Amino acid sequence: MAPTAGAISALRPLPLDAVRLEPDGLLGQWQERNAAASLPHCVVRLEESGALENVRRAAGQGDRGFTGMWFADSDVYKTLEAAAWRLSDPAADDRLRDFVAATAALLIKAQQDDGYLNSYFTTVKPDLRWQELDWSHELYCAGHLIQAAVAAARAGAAPELMTVARRLADLLVERFGPGGTDGVCGHPEIETALVELYRETGHRPYLDLARRFVDLRGHGLLGDGRFGPAYFQDHLPVREAGEVTGHAVRQLYLLAGVVDVAVETHDTALLDAARRLWDDAFHTKTHLTGAHGSRHRDEAFGDPYELPPDRAYAETCAAIASLHWNWRMLLATGGHRYADEMERVLYNAVAGATAVDGRHFFYSNPLQVRTGHDGSDEDAPGQRLPWYSCACCPPNLARLMASLHGYVATTDDNGVQIHLYGAGTLRSTVRGADVEVTTRTAYPWSGRIELAVTATTPEPWTLSLRIPSWCDGCTLQVDGDVVAADPTDGYLRLTRSWGTPTAVVLDLPMPARLVAPHPRVDATRGCAALTRGPLVYCLEQTDLSEDVLLEDVRLDASAPVHVDEHAGLPHIPVTLTAGGTVRRPPTPGLYPAYPTTADRDDAPPRTALTAVPYFLWGNRDPGPMRVWIPVDHTG
Repeated sequence: MAPTAGAISALRPLPLDAVRLEPDGLLGQWQERNAAASLPHCVVRLEESGALENVRRAAGQGDRGFTGMWFADSDVYKTLEAAAWRLSDPAADDRLRDFVAATAALLIKAQQDDGYLNSYFTTVKPDLRWQELDWSHELYCAGHLIQAAVAAARAGAAPELMTVARRLADLLVERFGPGGTDGVCGHPEIETALVELYRETGHRPYLDLARRFVDLRGHGLLGDGRFGPAYFQDHLPVREAGEVTGHAVRQLYLLAGVVDVAVETHDTALLDAARRLWDDAFHTKTHLTGAHGSRHRDEAFGDPYELPPDRAYAETCAAIASLHWNWRMLLATGGHRYADEMERVLYNAVAGATAVDGRHFFYSNPLQVRTGHDGSDEDAPGQRLPWYSCACCPPNLARLMASLHGYVATTDDNGVQIHLYGAGTLRSTVRGADVEVTTRTAYPWSGRIELAVTATTPEPWTLSLRIPSWCDGCTLQVDGDVVAADPTDGYLRLTRSWGTPTAVVLDLPMPARLVAPHPRVDATRGCAALTRGPLVYCLEQTDLSEDVLLEDVRLDASAPVHVDEHAGLPHIPVTLTAGGTVRRPPTPGLYPAYPTTADRDDAPPRTALTAVPYFLWGNRDPGPMRVWIPVDHTG
């Protein structure tokens, strides 16, 4: 995302090549794993699933019938986008460049004379183009194609992809622009894509169409459908909506586009609506892991405080969309709370969706898996799967991880702001002078962050370091001297001359913490969760003795929680050890009499509980897991 110079944006993203993450840090490890495993895996699966063959058929090169979801083109486009971001790195595999070039050439052949491009409607429903916007995903697929083309342009790859995207976008302007058809897509995404295309090309009709799509939503153009208009966010105009509703991914993608339109058109009322909906989403409808979605039936937000851990849908794509929306809110306003939510969702809900091998993924991300859970349904698998019949999540993860370095830091007229901490190097310019910040840190396993800052000018400028909301106090050293660490609005701001190399050391204390749910969250009342730094922890059955079921475990909230940095568990650098008890059911009956005080066992067996980072659960043995642990108040 790169707002234009005239946008109402408090912060600006850095150029694509400004930040390099090192593989000895966790963020860099994720990027390298994505490049070495996840992205090549997605390319292979595009062939095996038939998604690429569908496009070949639309190009007149295949004789097999259409296979997979009718919106499978979007899987191709998201993988293209991921590959394009990766190609901005000189170390990128040449096979990715070949994939991008070959796929771009295929899309040129599949595109129709008027610019239309959709393999399903071209080969299966040619007479119904644009006639089924509630479920067709035509505009959704077009949006992902446009975003792939923008990524390729910014990475200097496959310029012909931009030609394809613009031909399709011009068709959309002709069809749906002023004086054209009043219509919106049942699955928002085209809005933010059109704004990005405007930013890349400067062609105003793309921005105007994005705004038109935002303004048309909420006027009942999509009908009631199976789940009602709120499912599509089509029940109220965006400016009037008071709560996030419906399909979580659609809502969050829409809001990302809303912010894009607002900042480029200086629509402060629209930005205020985004703030209002943010308050609703993050104050009443967000899981502890930063995930969104309470209901499997319609993959949707629930009522306020409806956050069941075991039935949490928490779709991976919703977590990614949340990061995208918060990033845009951060750029627009500079508010630290948006960076806090980026960090929370990245280290928990997003990271937990990918296995340590980079080739297996979660679609939904519950906060509890029960003993006896079937796990055979794709809707709620018991372990990560290599692919899905609806394969939106794996390539979405690939494109986010390939561009992850772009979310680390920003700049403004006064200096540089660092929002996510990872080992690496940042290069930018401040007031025409070159600036370099090299970071060494084991974050999030350690809160110590060492920065080496250099600049080519003695003119003062400000380095802003985010102090996460979970952090209670911090210490700061500059060239070995302890200086006052007084954050304002969530950031430590160091304004000084950086003309000579300067060493900055920020220490963020990371004790283990117990957190409680809001008392209105009925599903987790009487429970607590273990956290440390930005990480949410969980219990797994595999760490309990064979005679203890996870459902019978209780947490002793009065016992200290120890941080173990040498647990010896594979892929898990830091565990937490808490005190607990085992309270087995007194009778086999499903509904026994409520026990009186005299009936209760006041000395249940005690046990030590090992908690592992939530994002790493399920990488050993599949089985029960829980984040929210019932508290034993008599322990």
